[in-house]
Amino acid sequence: MVLYMCGIIGCVGNENTLEVLLDGLTALEYRGYDSAGVAVFDNTGKLRMVKDFGRVSKITQEVLEIKSSSCGIGHTRWATHGAVTKENSHPHGSEGLQIVHNGIIENHAHLKKELTDIGYSFKSETDTEVAALLLDYYSKQSESKLEAIGKTVKRLVGSYALGIVFADEPGVIYAVRKDSPLIIGIGEGANYIASDMTALLKYTREHYSLENGDIARITAQDIEIYNTGERITRKKLYADWDRSAAEKGGYPHFMLKEIYESPDAVRSTLRVRIVDMLPDFSADELDEGIFERISRVYIVACGTAMHAGLIGKSRLEAYAKLPASVEIASEFRYNPPMLSSDDLVIVISQSGETADSLAALRLSKQMGAKTLAVVNVVGSSIAKEADFVLYTYAGPEIAVASTKAYSVQSALITLLAVRAGMLRGFIDESFAKTLVCELYIDAPSAIEKMLERADEIKECAEMLCESDDAFFIGRGIDYALACEGSLKLKEISYIHSEAYAAGELKHGTISLITEGVPVIALASVSALYDKMESNIREVASRGAKVILITSDTREYGYTMVRLPEISERVSFLPVACVLQLLAYYTSVMRGCDVDKPRNLAKSVTVE
Repeated sequence: MVLYMCGIIGCVGNENTLEVLLDGLTALEYRGYDSAGVAVFDNTGKLRMVKDFGRVSKITQEVLEIKSSSCGIGHTRWATHGAVTKENSHPHGSEGLQIVHNGIIENHAHLKKELTDIGYSFKSETDTEVAALLLDYYSKQSESKLEAIGKTVKRLVGSYALGIVFADEPGVIYAVRKDSPLIIGIGEGANYIASDMTALLKYTREHYSLENGDIARITAQDIEIYNTGERITRKKLYADWDRSAAEKGGYPHFMLKEIYESPDAVRSTLRVRIVDMLPDFSADELDEGIFERISRVYIVACGTAMHAGLIGKSRLEAYAKLPASVEIASEFRYNPPMLSSDDLVIVISQSGETADSLAALRLSKQMGAKTLAVVNVVGSSIAKEADFVLYTYAGPEIAVASTKAYSVQSALITLLAVRAGMLRGFIDESFAKTLVCELYIDAPSAIEKMLERADEIKECAEMLCESDDAFFIGRGIDYALACEGSLKLKEISYIHSEAYAAGELKHGTISLITEGVPVIALASVSALYDKMESNIREVASRGAKVILITSDTREYGYTMVRLPEISERVSFLPVACVLQLLAYYTSVMRGCDVDKPRNLAKSVTVE
């Protein structure tokens, strides 16, 4: 599974290259839409570049004014480094070359200093420009372009798909891949590159899929692919789907695609904050000393982000011994706590534009508290106004119901809690490494194992799809997960659903448990198995249809989804995957519009 953040397109040999690039970028806007740009050769052989923030339509007229071109590359961006500005838009490069990039260069800060020390200056805040100028440097030290590219990629740490054009080779595109998707489209008298087939379906369906370490040299007549210096061949593939299906990566809905992207989204978000298997937030310019000075944390968010905050609360209290509370952003301003400089307010938002969360952020700053934003969109309002910001590298989330964003938010704040625990003296390095390994290595793998068992979860959805009501119950962190599971089910399947701390059932709610009512019980904490068993028997004896999601190995006689073997400290991530799939399949079976549920919007920018 791959994580999409930006879109890449390239064409060589087609007389209508400019139209190909613009059409391909428009097709790729579902992947990233905060800026767009192209680098093309005009009819004099000069390398020209046009880019700007905003949608592809913003650069269309200027691009079309370039006198004919038969070679060029293009890019549509989902910002990961630097705000949404013209300067940070792709392509990046020098007088001698331009590149477009999908992925993250993790060692960009070190390389940038190295290049600055030898006289290079930078126009942007991006990691991509660092890669471009490093290539410029090696181009001047090498006998061939392939040699220069090979030297460059050996220095790059992270993930990247690169499209490259050199000013002195007007009929050639170079392509490089490591961990980010890149294909070569095979045409008649023309060849192409793209981050996926979506951009190329109007022009060709035959293609090669580059593999890690591949470097390709592409002209209108020939495609050369090299790996470790040797020329190789790749299997020719054929795409038999339409553009709509291609945008979804072959999945029937964006929501399902985004659930399957969760493991890589978690890895991408954590990878850049782990050094020697210890949490390291230095690249985020976070004042880590704040955790030694504050006495309390308030986590403020809405909906799914608020439920991720519940996970964060439990981890901050467990690892850092910091008292934490989770506040609903829409209520925060009307019953605000007495904040001071001893408090930290963490605001979580996928879009970074959630109106209630932004208002809570501003009030917190007015009251003297320090503020930390956890958002997915670089340059968003919340990111700009917070004292500190941690970006979640989930890539665009198209479906209204949030899935991978929840996973990365809860994972990132857990990593932050580990670091806070170290700074406050409650976690030593040995235990911290254990926690980081569980979170970064084991948890994404456990999510993937659950995804392999999707059919099992689909069978559970059959127990829900004809119901009018459902209940989710759990204790401890499982109650926090129950809240999110209930929200997912109700927002996309329109089934009335409630989440309860399991011990609260007997205080009134159990009167609603009647014959055939589905109860989804969560039991991932071994210390609470026996308590949960008692609560489950209470509802089962009243006729409830029980679906038990658990890591317990005992047999209970209910419909069960067993979690992979994994530490209880990070089991919340595979549990979340199960709940997301359960809601998804239930919605599909009920014939609902999964990606665009009624009455809901992706980003709530009104109070």
